Amino acid sequence: MSKLLLLLAVTILVVYLIKRGSRRGRDVEGPEKPTAEVEDMVRCHVCGVNLPRSEALMSKGRLYCCDRHLHQDQQ
Repeated sequence: MSKLLLLLAVTILVVYLIKRGSRRGRDVEGPEKPTAEVEDMVRCHVCGVNLPRSEALMSKGRLYCCDRHLHQDQQ
């Protein structure tokens, strides 16, 4: 009976060590990094809404969120 318990304990220990080792291999790769680039946010001079710089309209050094605000500020 004691030999059976010893065999069971060794089997459980081996299975634990194998699973622990396989998890470490996956952790070495690390999580995937996002591919999207971070873009600067700017504020509309008229309404104050924040938007990405690539979507903003610029006139006379000021940034706007849409044509309406650009023309509204110039009048």
